[in-house]
Amino acid sequence: MTVKRKTSSSTLKPLKVSKPSKSRSLTLIGWREWVDLPQLGIRRMKAKIDTGARTSALHAWDIEPFDVDGRPWVRFNLHPIQRNNRTVISCEAAVTDRRYVRNTGGKQEMRYVVETGVTLGNVSWTIELTLTNRDKMGFRLLLGRTAVKNRFLINPGRSYIASRT
Repeated sequence: MTVKRKTSSSTLKPLKVSKPSKSRSLTLIGWREWVDLPQLGIRRMKAKIDTGARTSALHAWDIEPFDVDGRPWVRFNLHPIQRNNRTVISCEAAVTDRRYVRNTGGKQEMRYVVETGVTLGNVSWTIELTLTNRDKMGFRLLLGRTAVKNRFLINPGRSYIASRT
């Protein structure tokens, strides 16, 4: 898996992944947290932790499929800052799947799926992200239950707990 920024011609450093352990306790997080997506060149992006959603979703637009050595990839743009359409990051990522996902309104839509590293607090791991236009949503990044399962304990009454530790 190689995920890189469009503007960089070199490959990014591999993400150091910490695996959950049965012996360690779960990290406490709030219903919204700051996360990094280092392989996409994103530092400190607000994410909503949504256990009601199975899959994670990243705000993306101008999604353009292409091939690299016969494998499917996508180029896309994203606005990493909530309520800011001036800041744009252009990314490229290998496509791991295309699947139907129910959006917030309950309609099924076909989405590209990419894998990337994510860091929340002091925990780093790899997640699947579906790419979709989230312009009308409050958060540009949604971490679904598959992404946070067996890693975190969520306090729905608190925010940015991992940022304070």
